[in-house]
Amino acid sequence: MAVIQANNLLEDHSQLESGPMSSVDSGPQGTFVGIYDGHGGPETSRFINDRLFKNIKEFTLENHGMSADVIQKAFLATEEEFLSLVKKQWLSKPQIASVGSCCLVGVVCSGLLYIANAGDSRAVLGRLEKSVKEVKAIQLSTEHNASRESVREELRLLHPNDPQIVVLKHKVWRVKGVIQVSRSIGDAYLKKAEFNREPLLSKFRLPEPFHDPILKAEPTVLVQKVYPEDQFLIFASDGLWEHLSNQEAVDIVNNSPRNGIARKLVKAALCEAAKKREMRYSDLKRIDRGVRRHFHDDITVIVLFLDSNLISRSSWRGPLLSIKAGSGISGNANT
Repeated sequence: MAVIQANNLLEDHSQLESGPMSSVDSGPQGTFVGIYDGHGGPETSRFINDRLFKNIKEFTLENHGMSADVIQKAFLATEEEFLSLVKKQWLSKPQIASVGSCCLVGVVCSGLLYIANAGDSRAVLGRLEKSVKEVKAIQLSTEHNASRESVREELRLLHPNDPQIVVLKHKVWRVKGVIQVSRSIGDAYLKKAEFNREPLLSKFRLPEPFHDPILKAEPTVLVQKVYPEDQFLIFASDGLWEHLSNQEAVDIVNNSPRNGIARKLVKAALCEAAKKREMRYSDLKRIDRGVRRHFHDDITVIVLFLDSNLISRSSWRGPLLSIKAGSGISGNANT
């Protein structure tokens, strides 16, 4: 696990939980990974870091097991809780209505892998192709970013009466001209019209009122078996994928020692960011947070190595682990 900070305040939060996936110890055991890439501030990603896994455990208990439905419900429950907080703080802290977070989750439980995503973080699998003896990159998450034509099409279908639902501004596609992601938790100002007015800053206020939420919190969920050929998973915020392709990241993990591998991926991305600006990595490292945001984003990476023999044993009880990283922790958290 590795985190590097570019903003004045670290807006990314993340966690890894291994052990009971339900709120009773006798329930299913597994491993949970969460990457929460905040924007507009750290409040939403910090909130998700605190609430999402607890909600998953409650719904797993209620539904007698892990499922795609459990994860969907947990995302939407976390969204509702955050929007309630915005409502409570609206008069004293209206800027919280403009804070949101992408949310990428991976769960390995009872031989199955669940990947859920709202936003533009990404999960990539490294799978051994035996015929060619190579580890190939397979992207498992669906991204919700207006730069993708399929996302713009989805938005136009959902909002047929709004010709301004996606706008090309300074060569970048944005939803309503203000945000690149089409799904997130938070961003209350684009979910409920009651938060899109004064005292919110004018740059976030839309010129005309809206009735239906512009952004959604619902994740796209993929469920598949874990196969013996599946070697590892890379979960990362879009700050990593801006500079590395899926296959480049998989090659680095496959050809390096496990220890410190997340940190190595971050360094590879930063070297690329420096190269794009015709500077050295050592020069980039000296640039202060805040200014650094002009060169790269906050980056969070978690690499999870898979052992299909252990994963297929639902009774297996491995070591209990709970690791969290974010703005309450020092800027460069490396585990």
